Amino acid sequence: MLKNILDKSRQVVFPVARTLTRSSVHGNVVNESPAAVATPAGTKTPLILPQNYGEYAPVSRNTPRQAWIENTDAVQERKVGLIELHPDVFAAQPRVDIIQENVEWQRKYRYVSFAQTKTRAEVRGGGRKPWPQKGMGRARHGSIRSPLFKGGGVVHGPRSPTTHFYMLPFYKRVLGLTSTLSVKLAQDDLHIIENVDIPTKDGQFLKDLIAERNWGPSVLIVDEDHMFPANICQATDELGYVNLMPSFGLNVYSMLKHDTLVLTVAAVKHLEQRLLYQLNRSDAASKGGKFKLDQV
Repeated sequence: MLKNILDKSRQVVFPVARTLTRSSVHGNVVNESPAAVATPAGTKTPLILPQNYGEYAPVSRNTPRQAWIENTDAVQERKVGLIELHPDVFAAQPRVDIIQENVEWQRKYRYVSFAQTKTRAEVRGGGRKPWPQKGMGRARHGSIRSPLFKGGGVVHGPRSPTTHFYMLPFYKRVLGLTSTLSVKLAQDDLHIIENVDIPTKDGQFLKDLIAERNWGPSVLIVDEDHMFPANICQATDELGYVNLMPSFGLNVYSMLKHDTLVLTVAAVKHLEQRLLYQLNRSDAASKGGKFKLDQV
């Protein structure tokens, strides 16, 4: 049904050209077709963003995805447009096993164990030989701090600091992102907004907006730029369950940690561009080798 609406809307809004350019102000997407220029003053053209399949053709065109674009200038929800999502990024096969591997990898690569045991050389005491080597009929010992004795040292015990770092294969990291984005969209936990510009810096506005739109107990807001507007930064300071993140830092663990994922239009385009490049890059075979620090 959404596809039929989109096809009809294209005929009305984009009768001549479908060229879309991104404005330099706040990453808003602006239509520059002749139809948009000819619209009367005071009327806002619906924001309809078709998908460009020219550069990266999807593996399967039978599973297109579309989502509404929501407003952020008021608490009341208003659909300001429709966006097509690339099926290779937002309609991928949900590999739960790869998602789990990404979660375990992210939990372990930053974990350092500080468990520490002492060897026989570090345990206090035991410097004197407990009894003579011969003549007493007892076993030969040189120290009561031997691992054979109670209170002695420990052999092959944990030594701190011990890192649990390892690197997940490159394409498991890429597929983890596409699988998690697809699952979030399928479960209706992914929402797309115009931008992160809110009219006030009061945290109550953001509370009311989240409650009105039923965004869940924890929200992750993602934009393309790492510099967020002052209003949303101050509004989220007092809300521990709302976090901001740039799109280049988006990861599987953070998406699963938050119940609702909110992406701006600019963030969606940036994620599609980067993930589609990784999925279709010509040197994919070289990325399957051993991890290198300069690997991108």
